[in-house]
Amino acid sequence: MKFPKPHALKQIAELIDSKFVGDKDFPVLGMNEIHVVEPGDIVFVDHPKYYDKALQSNATIILINKEVDCPEGKALLISDDPFRDFNKLTNHFKPFQSSNVAISNSATIGKHTVIQPNCFIGNNVAIGDNCIIHANVSIYDDTIIGNNVVIHAGTILGSSAFYYKNRPEGFDQLKSGGRVVIEDHVDLGAACTIDKGVTGDTTIKEGTKIDNQVQIGHDTVIGKKCLIASQVGIAGCVVIEDEVTIWGQVGITSAITIGAKAVISAKAGVSKSLEGGKSYFGIPADDFRSKYKEIASIRKIPELLEKLKQNEKK
Repeated sequence: MKFPKPHALKQIAELIDSKFVGDKDFPVLGMNEIHVVEPGDIVFVDHPKYYDKALQSNATIILINKEVDCPEGKALLISDDPFRDFNKLTNHFKPFQSSNVAISNSATIGKHTVIQPNCFIGNNVAIGDNCIIHANVSIYDDTIIGNNVVIHAGTILGSSAFYYKNRPEGFDQLKSGGRVVIEDHVDLGAACTIDKGVTGDTTIKEGTKIDNQVQIGHDTVIGKKCLIASQVGIAGCVVIEDEVTIWGQVGITSAITIGAKAVISAKAGVSKSLEGGKSYFGIPADDFRSKYKEIASIRKIPELLEKLKQNEKK
């Protein structure tokens, strides 16, 4: 998430009441999670396990809960609670804006696009040409939708990321200031839910077709010409490359990559990155050849146990 204009390090430190290490005029251009940071961005880290990763990332401003050596060419914001202060910055630069109309005055809607009754179109939403938005669709603020997109009834674009910190008093949500971006010629089925990015974009690329009741987590990127069947659940920060097929009720864990032209059969549980160009099934999902060998080995267990009993009797 980029700020509307550059800020100085001292200005950001004052917003969150923190110490800073570095030139007071060090430029701060935005804030992002570690997997999408760029020079000029703030990234936060609050666990020693991830200090080095954050300090060595592309981010040039590190919001951290310990005074450490500052890498050359970077700056530090020292906070007793980086999670809290990252939320403060999100609330400052991307505050919630209420709406009292069904279609915001700041939304733009292209030529020949049809919006059916009872839809909600939020602030700064952009919808392209020749789209059909069926009844009861909710499109949250800042969502971008391309041309020739069809969205079926009850689908929700832009709900908050499912991202929480467990504190003694309860779960504390990381605020979402990102967007959903839907490219051209995408079809979304009924009752799908697509979460916006925490600071970046959840993206569905050109020509992808998604069935009913599919959940897509924050900051996930789905490639071109993918097919995703009903009741698939995709966690946050997943990369699904082009022309992947995912059949019904597949569950995919966070922060992994599914290679181009992979096929994942129904009810599979994907717990690691999968190579493209292969077919997978099972829990945990593996390619067909490996999985069939595994099943064949399991089927031999009764025979092996029987042989073991016979040997013990001798």
